Amino acid sequence: MSENASSPPRKRRRWLLAFFLVALAAGSVAATRLGWVARARDRLYPRAPRLSPGDFPAGVMAPIDDVVRIPTRAMIIGAVPRGSTAALLWAAGDAERVGLFRAAYAIDVKVQRFDREDEMRKALVRGGENGGVDLAVLPVSSVAMSASLLRDANPRVVMLVGRSRGQEVVVAKGLSTLPQLAGKRIGVEDRGSAWYLLLWSLSRVGLSLRDVTLVPLEGAFAAGEALERKDLDAVAGLLGDVDPGVHEVAGAQTLTSTADAPHLIATVLVTRGDFAARYPDAIRRVIRGVLDANASVLKDRSEGARVLGTLAPQLGDPMEAIGAAPPATLKDNLAFFGIADAAPVTYAELFKSAGELNQKLFGAPPAPEPEDTADLGALKYVSTPQPP
Repeated sequence: MSENASSPPRKRRRWLLAFFLVALAAGSVAATRLGWVARARDRLYPRAPRLSPGDFPAGVMAPIDDVVRIPTRAMIIGAVPRGSTAALLWAAGDAERVGLFRAAYAIDVKVQRFDREDEMRKALVRGGENGGVDLAVLPVSSVAMSASLLRDANPRVVMLVGRSRGQEVVVAKGLSTLPQLAGKRIGVEDRGSAWYLLLWSLSRVGLSLRDVTLVPLEGAFAAGEALERKDLDAVAGLLGDVDPGVHEVAGAQTLTSTADAPHLIATVLVTRGDFAARYPDAIRRVIRGVLDANASVLKDRSEGARVLGTLAPQLGDPMEAIGAAPPATLKDNLAFFGIADAAPVTYAELFKSAGELNQKLFGAPPAPEPEDTADLGALKYVSTPQPP
């Protein structure tokens, strides 16, 4: 009697235990999926934060004395080919021709071509000793809007390479004015120089990114082919690549270009902070070489055009490409950085406006102050006559 009476309580306890175990398992699964377990674990046993080169000053690798002045390997400069890089390409030379850098300044320089600014920014973060680049030619807008992505490179802007005076263009099919872009599909390289021109163009007629549909293209030289796509109404790209006269697309017409805003796109030479700290003399020699090459190309475009046409035939006539984005002189540099004379738009103004626009459009963190991103010591040094 007593044994039979005790059976129901035992069964209830077994059912309660089974229910408890099932509920515990289900709760564990739910807590894991909701992230509660990870948060609790992190509170009890905090994970070590990821370390990166950007956590330390760029100058920690600088030599104690002045024995190491230039690297023993070739310096690697990344660039998307454009008119203003013709002088740099010519100065670097190639396997068949000794360039100005080696002949006049005893440094080895290799220019690595990129079709995407995004890939070049990643290469700058990796550095030349890790399969990337030591320096890069980038628009000021790209430097400002990619400040957080470039943090580990501790980037330093050292000189103005050139300005665009018509290199970037917006071409549309069957449209004749910018306001007609409303509701249209526009192909453009995301965050590239032509993309920045497009933003400026939309702002002129009161359009926003909500009023158009941007279709990302593979790179700076993809707009020409995209112009012929039926699913696109317009493209933003580089002049020779999207020239309506070359593609003969029905109704294709240039709506605007950087000729309308010749101070909007300024390309600058950016170096990794650690590279500049270790090899300050190399940076001075590069700047001198680029300025000399720029002066030579401005005087006679033929050699620079030959090299540019070989490397980037997509730019069309290389003589016209150089005219649409001429190399900068020393005087241009001194005015652009506010060292001497005055410029309509300075580096600080371009950098600050691009950084603020990045915050406005994408909620990005604030960009650093312009003066914290430029290292003009080498430029000032080469601009001052040195004693014999």
